[in-house]
Amino acid sequence: MLAMVAVLAPALAPYDPARIDLATGPTAPGPAHPLGTDMMGRDLLSRLLFGARTSLAVGIGAATIAALLGLALGLAAANGGLVDAAICRLVDAAMAIPAFFLLIALQSILGSSVIQVVLLVSMTGWMAVARVVRALAMSLKGREYVLAARALGCSTLRILVRHLLPNLAGQVVVLFALGVADALLMESALSFIGLGIPPTQPSWGSILNDAQAAILSGAWWVALFPGLMILATALAINLVGDGLRRTLDPGAP
Repeated sequence: MLAMVAVLAPALAPYDPARIDLATGPTAPGPAHPLGTDMMGRDLLSRLLFGARTSLAVGIGAATIAALLGLALGLAAANGGLVDAAICRLVDAAMAIPAFFLLIALQSILGSSVIQVVLLVSMTGWMAVARVVRALAMSLKGREYVLAARALGCSTLRILVRHLLPNLAGQVVVLFALGVADALLMESALSFIGLGIPPTQPSWGSILNDAQAAILSGAWWVALFPGLMILATALAINLVGDGLRRTLDPGAP
């Protein structure tokens, strides 16, 4: 439903999300503006609908890159040897650095744009995927069907594509779903402190950034509704991920 709302935002939004009306100023929710307006008189419902497109795009894009990168490095590490040692040390070093503070430092140097936010946020989520994929792939390498395929002369690539990847896909999908929620929260946090999505492009985090001054003026609705959207979306994605985990592993708690 959230994805459909984001896709249909131009048709559903009652106003132009960038239209400024300083004469109106912050207006409480009412018939003309169901969710009210912000400090610049912009319709909050319209901005939330268009912000869904940006926030979900960043979350899905960053989670996709992180899942693919983690999958590739995890499979490479499963072969053992120096490659495995190097990747494991890289994962340990990356996980030792506080992700959010690293993002703040890089974003303040590189500037803000949607593509940069996607790339930077994706750099904080691949480590968990790589670790899980490596552990599962190493356990699958000793299974009878993999040994039989190797004895029949199958190449490493064929074993990877035909035997390992199908058994890893389910866990990677679960990690991807959970990664979307993490990336969404990370983007919202960066935009809240002014280092995420540019102010000219609405996102839920940037709307919360604008709400800092609105709360002091008593415009509580400017912070409440985007906060609820972030909470509801993260909760929905986590529930989907938990449902996928239970479906793939019925014995899981």
